Amino acid sequence: MKGVYFMELLKQIFPFSFQEKKDVVALVINILIHILVGAVLGVVFGLLGKIPVLGILFGIVGSIAGLYLLVGLVLSVLDYLKVLK
Repeated sequence: MKGVYFMELLKQIFPFSFQEKKDVVALVINILIHILVGAVLGVVFGLLGKIPVLGILFGIVGSIAGLYLLVGLVLSVLDYLKVLK
């Protein structure tokens, strides 16, 4: 019973990863969007990380955003492969 609630929580936290992917092209587009957003956020947080006092904060936020995108990417692939229900 806990697995059902956990999957619903995952679908609320990562809504983009659980969108319907009908073919491989949709999966590749989803993967490319995750990579592109991660790269843009990496550059932005990298530049903001050079600010002396706020650099640590932006480094932490950038790491959390990168982790979120990585988990979202893995969930997207697992959802396409029908490993997740």
